[in-house]
Amino acid sequence: MSTRFRALKHRNFQLFIIGQLISLIGTWMQNLAQQWLVFSLTHSVLILGVFAFASQAPMLFLAWMGGYVGDRYNRHRGVIVTQSCAMILAFVLAALTLTHVIQVWHLIVIALLAGIVNAFDVPIRQSFVVHMVGQEDLPNAIALNSSMFNGARVIGPAIAGFTILLVGEGWCFFLNGLSFVAVIVALLMMRIPHEEKERSKESPVRSFAQGFRFAMNDLPIRSTLLLLSVLSLFGLQYSVFLPIYAHDILHGGVETQGLLMTAAGLGAVLGALEFAARTHYKGLARLIATTCTTCAVGLLVLSRAPLFGPWAGKLARWIAVACSACNLSPARFAQAAPFWLCATALFVVGFAATTQMAATNTTVQERVPDHMRSRLMAVYATMFMGVQPIGALIAGGVARHVGTPNTVLLLGLLVLSGSLVFIARVVTKRNRSGPTPAAA
Repeated sequence: MSTRFRALKHRNFQLFIIGQLISLIGTWMQNLAQQWLVFSLTHSVLILGVFAFASQAPMLFLAWMGGYVGDRYNRHRGVIVTQSCAMILAFVLAALTLTHVIQVWHLIVIALLAGIVNAFDVPIRQSFVVHMVGQEDLPNAIALNSSMFNGARVIGPAIAGFTILLVGEGWCFFLNGLSFVAVIVALLMMRIPHEEKERSKESPVRSFAQGFRFAMNDLPIRSTLLLLSVLSLFGLQYSVFLPIYAHDILHGGVETQGLLMTAAGLGAVLGALEFAARTHYKGLARLIATTCTTCAVGLLVLSRAPLFGPWAGKLARWIAVACSACNLSPARFAQAAPFWLCATALFVVGFAATTQMAATNTTVQERVPDHMRSRLMAVYATMFMGVQPIGALIAGGVARHVGTPNTVLLLGLLVLSGSLVFIARVVTKRNRSGPTPAAA
């Protein structure tokens, strides 16, 4: 346990974890409430894709600016500013919803503004972690940060589902606004040594281009980032379809969507904690390939889960004794089986995807000099989160023509193809790239 949580010996990181956990629970509550509200107002998978595009597109176009700001100005103050802006947007969304004037275009515009804030927040916050724990404990801090993010992903949607049933979506947005107070107070309580920033006269575009060239000229960084882009572009789009799975396929409600998101989040937490327990970081390429392949298999199972009901009904007749012991009729068993298969598949996807993300983040941060850290994290954010809106539009458009399960099947096959290419071109060749650029 001391090995798994060794980054928590740092006071600043303790404050960060406590504040962020409270804030992220609110963020995940808002994410589910927004998705459900968009679906309730439109019942359109295409609009869900447009909403996802609006919330994530700024990362593709503005993360480079966030990296430039993080390398040029004080990162501690930068995180405080971005968290404060996100809090204001949450309260605005709550006010519009609670006064019953909310419309779809309001949700899309606020999602776009929140995405702009996030485009600055992610590279600055990711590069700020090293100031709290130092270089030695940085990989463990990355894994614990990921486990915290996904721990909130377990708790937040479950709370949001029942909150929406009891009092409506607006209170989810209001609680999210309040949750930002915790992280802002935690940031203000930190004691961060003053850092002198060298004021470069380079333009933001040229500065980002330097970071991009650094990433593309380093084989481990380039190969892992490209595979992460494949996962983000195709594999993580399952979240766009969770309202469809919950309502149209599993014949449930918002609480069903919350439980599905919780299953994925629980797998993600365990994946992050498993990575945090590592005391060495050799063989990351093999781990990345294995987890990406596992994620693809989970998506393939998720795509076929709706077909499991009739087969489960036949199976129930063969295990009638077990069904009667659980007080389940064959019909009820057949009705419940697709949900549990979906939840299991999402658990596997969450575990594998989070492990791959943590391993990729560690690969990048261990190989980059500190004066370029924010720019490299901007490249990471662009290639990971920035491509998600493109994938959301593609997935939403394809689903209109071939249906949601077949779209998830196609996405899983694309992720599997990317993983096999990575195995063939990187893992099996066992390329050695020499000393890290940071050491050089």
